[in-house]
Formats: sequence, structure tokens, C-alpha cells
Amino acid sequence: MTVEIREIALVGPDAGPYGITVGPDGALWLTLVHAGGIARLGPDGDVRTYPLEPAGGRPLIITTGSDGALWFTRSGDDRIGRLTVDGEQRAIALPAGTGPGGIAAGPDGALWYAGMTSDTIGRVDTDGTVTGFALPVTGGFASMITAGADDALWFTLNRANAIGRIDLAGRVTLHPLPTPDAGPVGITLGADGSVWFVEIAAGQLGRIDPEGEIVEFPLPDRAARPHAIVADPAGGAWFTEWGANRIGHLDATGRIESYDLPTPGAEPHGIATTPDGVWAALEIGAVAHLTPNPTA
Repeated sequence: MTVEIREIALVGPDAGPYGITVGPDGALWLTLVHAGGIARLGPDGDVRTYPLEPAGGRPLIITTGSDGALWFTRSGDDRIGRLTVDGEQRAIALPAGTGPGGIAAGPDGALWYAGMTSDTIGRVDTDGTVTGFALPVTGGFASMITAGADDALWFTLNRANAIGRIDLAGRVTLHPLPTPDAGPVGITLGADGSVWFVEIAAGQLGRIDPEGEIVEFPLPDRAARPHAIVADPAGGAWFTEWGANRIGHLDATGRIESYDLPTPGAEPHGIATTPDGVWAALEIGAVAHLTPNPTA
């Protein structure tokens, strides 16, 4: 497969685009972790930025909620942010010390988040009601979270070296990884109902099926530090190689290919797909747009 890559400047190099998602308006929405803001890249190329209210917050991950608004974690001040496509904001306070990281829309219409520094998974109703669920592990560093195909949420425990599952009643199951100290981070629902994840410390991808069976896929470059992952509708996955300045792809047969970004040191983080390609947030203040040609 050949891939055409172009980079689109969004904001200044110190703003730090990090998380990325496709909004209900068809635009791309990104968190600006260092600037404390949200950026919107419209289908027409128009760029808008929204400073956070209150300021700061270190926003990390962003997703679309069931109410048609953008929801994001504020890792620096223990809040969940909500932003409408018209720019209206509000912030929902979480318990002190939560350190929210990943966030995902759940099958129940609520938003679910990973408490990185609190050993919790939390639930936020669209009306702002917060419920927390304690994890059966200490210092596990719950990082990223995704809705599964089984009416549950799946999440990575970076320091506990495990993949977790929490059902809508708050019951938790942990699945230890085969590779020690693998450091799982990004996670996503795959096209077949399994869940894909990355192991940033081991240089591997992983796949866990609804029964808990895990298969790992070593990358050709084990020092690539894979960070975020998104499903490929054809049965594989796209992922960012944060430490190698590349975007990687694993197809349904297990074959892995990687594509160098044009700008050295771009620091790719979040990744998303649209009908016209793959998009990655670059901490240098840009997004990368990859247009794959599977037949080449």
C-alpha cells in the first residue's frame, strides 16, 4: 500500500495538538494540551480555536457525546469539559486528584473516563452527574478507554500492565498482558468486535477479544513507542509511532507497514479516520493527513 502524506498547520508550535476526533459537524476537533484550548479544522480548511474556560486544564482526549457536543478531559485541573459546535463551554468538576486521561462515549449515552492518578473509572451523564468506580489495583495508571461491542468499556492500565473491562454496573475484570512491563496506552474498538491497543514500552500492538484472549504483534521497530490507535474499517488498525515520527498500519492479516512524517520531530499523538483518509495530531502545531492507496 502506498500513502500520500501532507501536513496542515493549525496553531503555533507551542500549543501541542494531542487528542483528535471527528465531530458531529464533520470537522476535526483537537485538544491543545500546552495552550489549554480546543482547535477545530473544518472540511473547508478553516481553523478555529477555543481557549478553555476556566483557563489552563491540560486537555488530553476528546470525543463526541450522545448529545452532539464535544467532551474532553482536563487532566491538569480534574474536570471534564463540554464544548458545543457553536463554541459554548462548560466544565464539570471531578474529585480532586482524579487526573482524567482517556474519555469515550458509552453505550448508555454517558461519557466514561479513565482516572489516571486515582485508580478509578468514572461516568458522567450529559446532565453533569458524576459517578466513580474504584479499580481493584493501586497505582495502575488507567490511561485510555473505549466502548466495546459488548455493552462495556475497555481501558488500559499503563503501570499495572493490563487491559481492563468495566460493565455498566461498575463490575471490573482485569486481563494481564503476556509481555512484562509493556506499558499499554491507546485503545480502540476493532471492526470485528475485538479491542486493539498499543504497548508503548514494548513496541507492540495488542488485540483482545470479548472473551479476554490476547494476541500481541511486535513492531519492526521495537523502539517506535506506539501511542494512539484507531480501527481500520477493513479489519486492521492505524497507529502513531510517537518515538519514531511515523504513522503505522496493521492490516487484517497482521502485516505491519510504517510511513515517515515529512517534518522531523513532529511528535504524532492522537489519530482518527474519516472517509477521505487518516488524520494524526502533531505536537508541533499541525495535523498529518494520510491518503492511503490500498491497491498500489
